[in-house]
Formats: sequence, structure tokens, C-alpha cells
Amino acid sequence: MKTQLFFKSILMALLIAVIIPISFAQSEKLPKVIILATGGTIAGTGESATGSGYTSGKVTIDAMIDAVPNIRKLADLSGEQISNVGSQDMSVKIWIDLANRINELLAGDVDGIVITHGTDTQEETAFFLNLVVKSDKPVVLTGSMRPSTALSAEGPLNLYNAVAVAASPKAKDHGVMVVMNDKIFSAHSVTKMNTTNVETFEAPMHGQLGDVNFGAVEFYHYPHGLFTNQSEFSVDGIEGLPRVDIVYGCADMSPDLIDIMVNAGAKGIVIAGVGDGNMTTATLEAAKRATSKGIPVVRASRVPTGAVLIHGEVNDEEYGTIASDELNPQKARILLMMALLKERSRENLQQLFVNY
Repeated sequence: MKTQLFFKSILMALLIAVIIPISFAQSEKLPKVIILATGGTIAGTGESATGSGYTSGKVTIDAMIDAVPNIRKLADLSGEQISNVGSQDMSVKIWIDLANRINELLAGDVDGIVITHGTDTQEETAFFLNLVVKSDKPVVLTGSMRPSTALSAEGPLNLYNAVAVAASPKAKDHGVMVVMNDKIFSAHSVTKMNTTNVETFEAPMHGQLGDVNFGAVEFYHYPHGLFTNQSEFSVDGIEGLPRVDIVYGCADMSPDLIDIMVNAGAKGIVIAGVGDGNMTTATLEAAKRATSKGIPVVRASRVPTGAVLIHGEVNDEEYGTIASDELNPQKARILLMMALLKERSRENLQQLFVNY
């Protein structure tokens, strides 16, 4: 009798030892991450594995997910195709559709968003979303410099790492991020620095936010400026954005370009100026003509690093211009487009460039 009780006790202990871990494992819930695909090189294919030519946006999101080993161990994954274009064809309409879908998903039980995107305008989409996403949950853009058919295509690992960041509790309240080449960048600071190299993205002013090595996420810094749920901007009820054009600064630049843009209907102009947002005397006078008509002109710089200083080389009050602070011309354009959705003073516009 004692022997039977002993063996029953042993059997019960073994059952408990087996059942409890299984039940615990079954009760563990993976973070829910949605991948929103927009196209780009990561979804591109080429005729040669060693050639530079390819066509963007040929691979569907489901095929991309299935091509990445163990990615479904990171999160409860599903994908949606928002668009399938090369990022040179990214548009305001796609931006707005993307932002609305992100806000809809993050208002529910979704824990994070990954966006696959071409690299050419990736920083612009990231910065736009950083202004209008209304959640502190992670939103991560990723892509690749080599198409899926290329030798040593880096897209699968970039996608794996992007999902890891979107699924990580550490990534909460870091705004919109870009994950490329094992690095995590903020949307405010990231920019593309090389035409073809896989290490194209850098954040020369503030550095990267952190690293992600084969899914292991580590943050070192917090993003600069206001972003996502701290931002005053929104896409609610918006179908388009005001036209803002960019003029590239150079020696002996043509001042009539500003007049042409104003006459063509531009509601704002950004100067990719030389040095500290500077331009020729004739162009400054053209800028003054525009600002006198109520068309804001922002002085940015074609130089990769450094802030454009208020009243630095140009008396902004005299000419009615606005200094872009740290924003490069393409991001300055996006902030101005959003700002012009309502009437603002020059002083208010200038403060936005300091804050964002």
C-alpha cells in the first residue's frame, strides 16, 4: 500500500512538472505586430544577383515574411499591403493613408507596427509619421539597399530586426524609428548618406538611438524634439497637404525660381541654402518678395550637419524668413506643410522648427 502511494506521489509530481511548464508556455502571449508594406527595394527583384539594376515593389508582404527564418517567434505577425511603389514615387496620399491605418491599428490591441519602405524617401515618411502618429507604441520603418534577388541581400535581417524592435517593451515612447543595418535611429535625426552602401543611414547630429543584433534590442539615447503623441499635428479629416517647394542653393543661383514657385501656387518655400542657410543677395530679395505676400520661406542648408541659426547669416526678421534649426530641407518641407494647415505667425512657425 505504501509502495503504491509512493509511486502515485512520484507520478503526480512528474505530471505537475510536465503540465505546469506546458501550460505556462501556452499562456505566454507574443506581442502583436502588423507589417505594413509600401514597396521599395526590399520588395524588389532584379535579373542578376550581382547587378545594380532591379524593379522595386515586386514581392508581396506575405512572401517577405515567409522568407525570414524564425521571424514568427518574435511576434504574432500579419501583413497588409498599403502600396507597392519605389520610394521615389511615395506620395502625400500614401502618407495620409498610412498614418490613418497606423492610428487605427494602434488604438486597438496591436503592440507595434513595422513599415517596409524604399530607402530614397524613407526618412521623409518616418518624419511625417513622427508628427502625426497618435500613440506611444513603437512604429518602425525598415528597408534594404539590395533587392531580394541580390547576392547578400540584407532585407530579411533588417525585417527581422525591425520586428524585434516593434515587439520590444523597451521601444515604447521612442517615436517613429528607422531600423537598418543593425542600428536604431529616430525619425528626427536619421538621413540617407550614401547612394548604394548598406550602411547608408546615419544620424550625424545626434547619433543612433540604439542597436539591434539578431533580435536583441538595446537603447542608449532618447529621441530629440517633440514626436507622436506629444505632437500637435494630426491627419484627422485631412485629404491633402499645402504645396511646399524646395530651391537648391548654389553659386549664382537663379532668384527667379522663387518667383516662379509663388506664381505656380506654392504655399511655402524651403531654401536648401549654402552654409548656414545662406543664399545670394538677389535670392534673398526674391525670398523677401515671397514673405511679403504671406508665403513662408524657410532657410535650411544643403550641408549634412549643423543647425541653421536664427539671425545667423541672415536677418530673419528683416527678410521674413524662418531658420530650419536642425531639420534638413526635405524634413523642413514636411514640417512646413503640416504647419500650414492652419494660419500661423512667422514667430509661431519659427518656434515649431525649434521644437520639432
